[in-house]
Amino acid sequence: MDRLPLIAPRPPKLSLMGEALAGIEARGIYSNGGPVVRGFEAAATAQLFGGAGDCLAVANATLGLMLAIRHAAGPRAGKGQFALIPGFTFAATAHAAEWAGLTPLLCDVDPGDWAASAEAEARAFEKYSDRIAAVVPYATFGAGIDLTRYREYAARGVGVVIDAAASLGALDAEGRQFGAGAPFAMVYSMHATKVFATAEGGLVHSGDSTLIEKLRQMSNFGFAGGRSAEGPGINAKLPEVLGLVARARLDEIEGVAAHRMQLDAAYRSALGGFAAEKGFEFQELRGSRPALQFQSLLLPRAFAGHRRAIIETLAAQGIGAAQYFSPHLGEQPWFRAHGVSEPLPVCDDVAARVLSLPVTDAMTEADVERVCGALIDACAASGLKALPHAERRGGHVHEALIVGGGPAGTALLTAASKSDALVRLAEAGLAVVERDAVLGRGEIGSYAITSDSSAETFMTAVKGNGHDGIAALEKHSSGQEVAMHAGRLGVPLARTTPFLEATGAELAAIVATHGGTVATRSDAVEARRTRDDIWAVRVRNRVTGEVRVMRAAKLVIATGGHQARANVETEQVAGVTLGALAGERLMTGDAFLRIGGLDALRDRIAGVPAPRIAIVGGSTSALAAAALILKAAPALPLGAGALALYHRRPLRPFYPSAEAARADGFSDFGAQDICPVSGFVYRLAGFRLEARELVLRMLGVGGRAPDPRMALRRIGEVDEAAIRAEIEGADVVIGALGYRPRALPLFDVGGSRIALAADAPGRPRLVDQQCRLIDAEGRPVPGVFGIGLASGHVPDGRLGGEASFSGKANGLWLWQNDIGQMIVDQLLGEQAQAVA
Repeated sequence: MDRLPLIAPRPPKLSLMGEALAGIEARGIYSNGGPVVRGFEAAATAQLFGGAGDCLAVANATLGLMLAIRHAAGPRAGKGQFALIPGFTFAATAHAAEWAGLTPLLCDVDPGDWAASAEAEARAFEKYSDRIAAVVPYATFGAGIDLTRYREYAARGVGVVIDAAASLGALDAEGRQFGAGAPFAMVYSMHATKVFATAEGGLVHSGDSTLIEKLRQMSNFGFAGGRSAEGPGINAKLPEVLGLVARARLDEIEGVAAHRMQLDAAYRSALGGFAAEKGFEFQELRGSRPALQFQSLLLPRAFAGHRRAIIETLAAQGIGAAQYFSPHLGEQPWFRAHGVSEPLPVCDDVAARVLSLPVTDAMTEADVERVCGALIDACAASGLKALPHAERRGGHVHEALIVGGGPAGTALLTAASKSDALVRLAEAGLAVVERDAVLGRGEIGSYAITSDSSAETFMTAVKGNGHDGIAALEKHSSGQEVAMHAGRLGVPLARTTPFLEATGAELAAIVATHGGTVATRSDAVEARRTRDDIWAVRVRNRVTGEVRVMRAAKLVIATGGHQARANVETEQVAGVTLGALAGERLMTGDAFLRIGGLDALRDRIAGVPAPRIAIVGGSTSALAAAALILKAAPALPLGAGALALYHRRPLRPFYPSAEAARADGFSDFGAQDICPVSGFVYRLAGFRLEARELVLRMLGVGGRAPDPRMALRRIGEVDEAAIRAEIEGADVVIGALGYRPRALPLFDVGGSRIALAADAPGRPRLVDQQCRLIDAEGRPVPGVFGIGLASGHVPDGRLGGEASFSGKANGLWLWQNDIGQMIVDQLLGEQAQAVA
């Protein structure tokens, strides 16, 4: 069967332009506004834009956006001003704004045409006022948009640039090229994948010829006549050879765009009945004709979490499909870190359900019918029985369902990929339910501290992995970013997010390709045991609100840990609850360690001449809080002993061997503190990386000088009354008292809530030594496992670990290797190996 690719470029053939190419060679003009490019610009102005204004051909549309936005920003560029951009657009739009010296400000889109919402723009103007230097709406997927309000913005002095990348060939309501005669810059793409397909290029049009002339000057290094820059500039010129291709495409564009419109009509006809029943939803088109690069529609809400499986099913039948633009800009790591985002609920909904289907020059209406039939079959195969009257998922039984696709859940998948078991798991029937838009990142990126896992540990997830896509991440930009921190005291957690996302994407692709299910933007609400010994899990889509039941033979709870203020307040310190000692001066350790926590601390001690800060706890998070305070820039005004750490257990540093410990001058350990498998000293109890360095300093190991700003106060060695007085006298008290497991509500066959060990007060365990979830009596809950922060597994036996350790073992390496593999073996039924 013939393949139907999503995009099949058919630009004019240079091989048929021998005479024209010879003419370029004879003239010896290859760029710099030669006659071919100038001729194309004039022809485009006449044929497409009715002779109004002027056109500038550029090397690509992104350069065109950069020029136009930089001009629109004027003297406000580089001064912390915003470019207002819809969240549902291609990354190039926001990148261009950044290169032009503005910060992307993301707003929501209209649920009908998926273009920038007038109401969302109005709210942004009300909130940010004159900080918005430019507005850059996107004509979504080659459709037109109403330019009336953008003319109004321009009239009141706001810079306007229209990203019409896919719209060259689109007609407005009056039958003119969309954007003809506009008073601002309209930027179109001529990339090979667009309807106006060349090899590469862009076209900027405006009804204002003076504006085009200014952009022309900017496209040539800011030169105006001579070779002296008179303003901002870059090299954005289209070469003569590509001008030939563009000129030839100009003669073809009308027929190409009209043909694609016929395919659009065929799609809407074939799926129209389903759309009427709230099944597939189509983009509302503005104007009389779009220029369709591909067909875009929204899946029924019940399928939002099954899109990847649907795409893979279509691919198996030779049909290309994708999900433009998902994740949307507000979900992409770079723009979360370098932009500002308003609430984006419609973007969330559209991005969760959007599906891109083929529309190519060579397709026929019969091809469209084939695609539509395959789409309906793919939806049915993903779990719903029929359309449009779809049944809720519930008949299919997954072999295993992982609740949580953050760092712990993906660590389990990584362990499976390392042992060549991931494909077997997926083929056996694996499902992953994750509340985020992607797998991998969880909440790690929201913390302002460095990791307690080394860069080398992060990289072991991918280095030498048997799956090529995962192994390639070692050289991926995100992998290189993590690797830059090799040999240092951890990786800033915010810098790990792109790598975790990239790893999660590869793992999700393997699962989906081999028959598994990855349901993102979804919450597991509860699970009930059925009479046939199956777990029925209620899953709610976070975007659509749709609730369905997913059935699985086994569950893995990988939902991480949490720190509730109420639990911190009830902790007993020196015979009194911490809440009674600290009152409103209390900050939870988790809140302090997140981005913005240090700023909140600064606000609390502002104006205090000699502030005193108490950290209660001896965990890694407590030491991380101390390190964050001590290295704050600008430095906090702390005098001698102003920062005090109150801890119960001795602070122990990790060492790779007893010999290394003694060579460093540390001898406070015995045989029970050495791991019999690895030979490590305090393998589990010992602090590592940045926390370890601080402990070594404060203990004075090897002649190290303690930081005079900090004091160690061990509870039990200091008079309780003195400790109470010190904490009561502190200006801020940080309760860094570890984490509790976040357990999924489980119900038995009779419908009664199962009391879990994790529900107990304090910092209880979630699992036993085989990573099986345990109830309040310590008995394993059938078919349920747990992994991740605060789960409470303590390595022993062949997994190693010192005999003296009595806490909880948390560690990325353990999850990606021994602990993760233990669970994988049990999911695959290899019990004997798992508990050996």
